[in-house]
Amino acid sequence: MFGNLTDKLEVVFKKLRGAGKLSEKNIKDSMREVRQALLEADVNYMVTKKFVATVQEKAVGEEVLKSIEPGQQIIKIVHEELVQLLGGKEVPLAPIDKSPTVIMVCGLQGSGKTTLCGKLALMYKRKNKKTMVVAADVYRPAAVKQLKVIADSIAVEHFSIEGVMPPKICKEAVKFAEKNFIDLVILDTAGRLHIDDKLMGELEEIKSLVKPDELLLVADSMTGQDAVKVADEFHKRLDITGVVLSKLDGGARGGAALSIREVTGCPIKLASIGEKLGELEPFYPERMATRILGMGDIVTLVEKAQETIDEDKAIEMQEKMLKAQFNFEDFLDQMDQIKKMGPLDGLLKMIPGMGKALKGVQVEERDMERMVAIIKSMTIAERRNPGLIDGSRKKRIATGSGNSVQAVNQLLKQFYSMQKMFKQMNKGKLKGLPKGMMPF
Repeated sequence: MFGNLTDKLEVVFKKLRGAGKLSEKNIKDSMREVRQALLEADVNYMVTKKFVATVQEKAVGEEVLKSIEPGQQIIKIVHEELVQLLGGKEVPLAPIDKSPTVIMVCGLQGSGKTTLCGKLALMYKRKNKKTMVVAADVYRPAAVKQLKVIADSIAVEHFSIEGVMPPKICKEAVKFAEKNFIDLVILDTAGRLHIDDKLMGELEEIKSLVKPDELLLVADSMTGQDAVKVADEFHKRLDITGVVLSKLDGGARGGAALSIREVTGCPIKLASIGEKLGELEPFYPERMATRILGMGDIVTLVEKAQETIDEDKAIEMQEKMLKAQFNFEDFLDQMDQIKKMGPLDGLLKMIPGMGKALKGVQVEERDMERMVAIIKSMTIAERRNPGLIDGSRKKRIATGSGNSVQAVNQLLKQFYSMQKMFKQMNKGKLKGLPKGMMPF
């Protein structure tokens, strides 16, 4: 999401670190470049102006100019101010401490409301909460069916009534939830292509009838400053309790994330980082700031690993690797666990310094899929003992997986190189891996 902004800030900071001594002039010049980078990232003009002025004021202080590493001190100041700009600290969703707790989801058409309802339902289902999604968008063709498909895919309750207006649907849904001991009701409301009185009036009526515990606005990150304007108008009319940034995995320039909190005063509570229903994260201002500055986000990476990777299996795998006993069946198992964590390029960029190392390198999911296809075209005996794979077997595997013999050879070469590396590691020629850490 922040690719271009991160790249430009890295150039500025490289110059600052390279300068042995800083003066008010070169700080001012650097801040001019920071301002330009933020504006190009579609950050609100007034937000940019205030941010740069604050950083510059702190940067020209005596404490910074006389420090041993003034360049690093300025980066620290920029990081701190970014954290504040994004909200300072995480603001969690309302607790599910009564039945039913109601979350009302609103936003413009196409912002990702229905998908978010599914993501929220899955998130709370994993926390053992009985959840129900409510189809209150009766205007968009197939909206009710879309929500039903999502609900069925994650096995949560779906509520809809034909021929009834949205406010009544929502009211009846809450009554149904009360009678059926449902913990959480998620209302998928209607959107429009633009804000109008009819839309806002209907949403105000729903809010008045059901009194939601959480009123979330879905803001499409791809729309830049339009998302900020939408958030501001919705907040003025509905007094929303939080913003969810959607489509953060797209080509957005980042301006919405950096402007919404400052312009509306409303906290960003969640970030939707992909199309899959499991790709929803709490919004942590500090972690987002480190990502923007190209510093990675190792905390989120570790949390994802803890959620998806079986620690006992990981330790068992490490022992097999150190004895050079791992095989292609183990490899498949590891690939499956990594896929559960999310897109590979996104995971790699969370590792500090990896984003810069991968600059210009395309990390393709289909490369992983190709490897999986090749391995699945092997027999069980071949997976467990790759040494069996001779020329004729390679041809059969290549044909079965829809790849070339060259691709099969390349995978085998990578496998044997890894095996050799772990043999050396076991002899003490290389440092061991951290507990449970896999190289795949």
